[in-house]
Amino acid sequence: MPDLQQPIVVCGAGGFIGGHLVAHLRQAGATRVRAVDLKPVDEWYQKFDDVENLSLDLQRLDTCQQAVKGAHTVYNLAADMGGMGFIELNKGLCMLTVLINTHLLMAAREAAVQRYFYSSSACVYAADKQVDADVSGLKESDAYPAQPEDGYGWEKLFSERMCRHFREDFGLATRIARYHNVYGPIGTYEGGREKAPSAICRKVIAAKLSGNHEIEIWGDGRQTRSFMYIDDCVHGSNLLLDSDFVEPINVGSSQKVTINQLVDIAEDIAGIKLKRRYKLDAPKGVNGRNSDNTLIKEVLGWEPSIRLEDGLEKTYRWIYDEITRKA
Repeated sequence: MPDLQQPIVVCGAGGFIGGHLVAHLRQAGATRVRAVDLKPVDEWYQKFDDVENLSLDLQRLDTCQQAVKGAHTVYNLAADMGGMGFIELNKGLCMLTVLINTHLLMAAREAAVQRYFYSSSACVYAADKQVDADVSGLKESDAYPAQPEDGYGWEKLFSERMCRHFREDFGLATRIARYHNVYGPIGTYEGGREKAPSAICRKVIAAKLSGNHEIEIWGDGRQTRSFMYIDDCVHGSNLLLDSDFVEPINVGSSQKVTINQLVDIAEDIAGIKLKRRYKLDAPKGVNGRNSDNTLIKEVLGWEPSIRLEDGLEKTYRWIYDEITRKA
């Protein structure tokens, strides 16, 4: 946890993770939080009247300078991204996010920021390490030789190196977390940018409410992933921020499941069974991806531990309430 009495800036605060982070900082007693996002404030997932809320385009250097002025701690969670469907079909937009981290680093250096947190992604990992659904956990060293997810993964890997060199060359204290599939309530669950857990919950809910007990699954359902609940994400991020560890580190659950198993869990929560239709030509990402947590346990004495069954139930209930409220 950063110094809660010092100015803290959360970039990407209108998004899913950023909104939860701002909520957590407030609950912990932070008194000088500045929340920044590209979207108009009334479109943010979570917004608070006792926080300085700014709508700024962080791809520009001048607005990054405005965002971090006087800041002690900066969290960079800002990115143009979404689920695999968005990532695979919008590589150029994902790459443009490199402007955000580059300009935020430049502005943070000028403003003498004391601690800079960067949210990277498991998409930095080499594709040839993820061809088998039975993949073992990905170690931090598996990012090199570089062969990341095209577009989004390259941007994240490049931005990691920018953080490293700003630390080495300019003394900016950077911390880098490689997130693995963060999910939870109060986030995107429709529109094309949602992640798999929210998309599956939405599809199961739609099937239950409509009485049409079928579900479309992207790929063959046998691809494997691990999914980290938002509370673990926020806690792990702050543990890393407080630590002296300066290299990129996995922040993700090691509970590996197939997409079919993810659907099983959502069906159990809903109390229904669905006929499955597999869309084999849909974007599905790598065949297997899981987090090796050896390093985070060694460095921080902790790893994400909220079970997928528990976190998905909370996510399902929130999405169900949202869908029925809008009906």
